[in-house]
Amino acid sequence: MQKNNYSNFSLGYWQTVTFSIFLLFLIVVPFSDIEIVTFDPLIELTLMAKGLISPDFFATEYLLQAIVQTVNFAIIGVFLGVVVGAPFALIYQHPVVSSCCSFLRAIHEIFWALLFLQIFGLSAITGILAIAIPFAATFARVFNDIITQSSDDALISMDSQVDRISRFSYGKIAQVMPELMSYTRYRFECALRSSAILGFVGMPTLGFYLETAFRQGNYSEGAALLIIFITMIGTIRYWCPSKLIILYLAIACFTLPEIPAINGQLIVNFISKDILPPAFVNVEHLSSVPWSSFYSWFIDIITEQALPGLLSTVTLAILALAATLLMTLIAHTFASRHLWCRPITWLGQFSLLIGRSMPEYILAFIFLILFGPSMLPAIIALAIHNGCIIAYLSVKQSEQFSAQQLPMSKFDQFNYHIIPNIYPNMMVLLFYHFEIIVRETAVFGMLGIMTLGFYIDSNFSEIRYSNALVLIVFTALINVLIDKISRAVLQQPQTTYASC
Repeated sequence: MQKNNYSNFSLGYWQTVTFSIFLLFLIVVPFSDIEIVTFDPLIELTLMAKGLISPDFFATEYLLQAIVQTVNFAIIGVFLGVVVGAPFALIYQHPVVSSCCSFLRAIHEIFWALLFLQIFGLSAITGILAIAIPFAATFARVFNDIITQSSDDALISMDSQVDRISRFSYGKIAQVMPELMSYTRYRFECALRSSAILGFVGMPTLGFYLETAFRQGNYSEGAALLIIFITMIGTIRYWCPSKLIILYLAIACFTLPEIPAINGQLIVNFISKDILPPAFVNVEHLSSVPWSSFYSWFIDIITEQALPGLLSTVTLAILALAATLLMTLIAHTFASRHLWCRPITWLGQFSLLIGRSMPEYILAFIFLILFGPSMLPAIIALAIHNGCIIAYLSVKQSEQFSAQQLPMSKFDQFNYHIIPNIYPNMMVLLFYHFEIIVRETAVFGMLGIMTLGFYIDSNFSEIRYSNALVLIVFTALINVLIDKISRAVLQQPQTTYASC
């Protein structure tokens, strides 16, 4: 992620960008499906509220095991992500490396899990690799940003006879190590959310029992699981300090479920037959491939699944982007100490903790039960989660500013002094999260919303792995394109960025 030097931005530019976002929202909203399709959502909402005020912490039979496996997948996935991603951060400038990393991190963890499920089944390997691969690509990019944008003063002051490895280790890595560690801790929080979500595809994490509880209407059990998960996220700094990471990693490796023997022939069949287009199966030479059949198969996938899914995905992403911006502004206002007394500010920041701790997929699943299978649950879920994250970071930045000694009210101080100073950075965070919004939007198709994930999940269910792979690649390329568009919006003249 990148943070701007906001003194170089003019608010007028960002006013134009903001206006454009809401204009796009108004253009696409008539073509979207945002109606409430359940008979009476208030009944279900009442039942959920009753479950929330009477959580049953003893209803889940394997609760401790689910918590342990959620942490295990996250910590091992992050460890492997750092081990693989850090070396690539040193050569990330190479176009091939940066392109491959962009492609790998554009594929959502659930899509990776669906692929590995076909090879390893419900094995711990599936959960760990589903987290490790996209996280490694993300670490490569962010670590490179942090290292590249660090100061060269230490290198200049070192003796010229010092070897290159020592110069780099002590002149670069040493000075950015706190930032690298801070970002790694943040990614561990993200990995916990990803690990929980993997339960929705059958992995033995908290998400598996959460989905079961809500589908069966056991809202007291579901509320207990949500409270436990939010508490885990909110107290990471206390139960997982940096000095205990090695110990936790050793415990995670020791307490993983038993990994069954890997069937090499199954892997070979999956790579050589299952994911190949039908025209390529049992073909010995490229000269004997029925190219007309392949062309017809590919065109059918693009026209009947990829393009309709893309239209729904982009529509939902635009609606969610505008809703996230609105949620950010509202949430930041209610959590700012510049406007409210300490108790209200604490309550607002506690609400931000809850919102940013809840994975979008779980939120969308809950709202889907309330409102039915339309785009509305996904929009609300994306707005709450991403809006609370951006508002939380914006509140931290706004607290660095003190009120000016001017004859004006708190409200005017907030609007004419605080907001203009933090708004450019808030927008940078918004466009960074736009890539995340698009990734999540595609995945929401697995909940019944007609995005790209809907067609991917359907093809996996029908054992059409080659079709699913084409759609996953198509989804990844769209995410890469969205990322480039977001960067283009941010790359304005005389603008500099620093990693965060």
